[in-house]
Amino acid sequence: MPSPYDIDDPLHPEQLKGKQRSLRDGFALPLTLRVHRALSWLRRAEAEEDDLDVRFILLWIGFNAAYAGDLDRALDGEGKAGSERERFDKFFATLVEMDRYNRIYNAIWERFSQEIRLLLDNKFVFAPFWRHQAGEFGGAGWEVSFESARAAANRAVAQRNTPIVLSILFDRLYVLRNQLVHGGATWDSSANRNQVRDGASLLGCLLPVFIDLMMDNPDAEWAMPMYPVVEE
Repeated sequence: MPSPYDIDDPLHPEQLKGKQRSLRDGFALPLTLRVHRALSWLRRAEAEEDDLDVRFILLWIGFNAAYAGDLDRALDGEGKAGSERERFDKFFATLVEMDRYNRIYNAIWERFSQEIRLLLDNKFVFAPFWRHQAGEFGGAGWEVSFESARAAANRAVAQRNTPIVLSILFDRLYVLRNQLVHGGATWDSSANRNQVRDGASLLGCLLPVFIDLMMDNPDAEWAMPMYPVVEE
């Protein structure tokens, strides 16, 4: 699965790396680290054309590097700065505010409308479904929640509410991420091929847009990410 962007496209990983080299001297350290790390994983994912599981994980790490929690959160403990969903939402709201030309919305809807609908219709990447299977609190009535989330996504798309679309979409991708990273799926399993393929396609398309928007807005307040470089 090659990059969705041609080699001469400004959003191709190598073109983004060239842009980063030309601009990085003007970046504050937090943005320098976030972009450098995200690009390193994006470029590695670009070299992984055959193994969709590995490609998805590499792209997710790149996304994680871009939106990562700040240093204060790392020092105070993982759970004290809000949920992963809240961090996603804050990052997405920041990017969409910067996105004057609706590049994110166009990327997800013009390129991937079918894949998004399939993910939204897939109960196997819906967290309450799995809570129901495990008999955990919050799993009962998952079907109602499922339909409600789909309806909310459709409304958000119709209203061009990009932050809500991203929030619901990444809820699904986060479940898939957990299945793979925490050993909840078999490598190269036929049971999850569709969602892994579509998830990798979506991340491969969106992560370059996220990184490019970050580089176009170096004056934004990017917090120092977790685990900064420490000179000995």
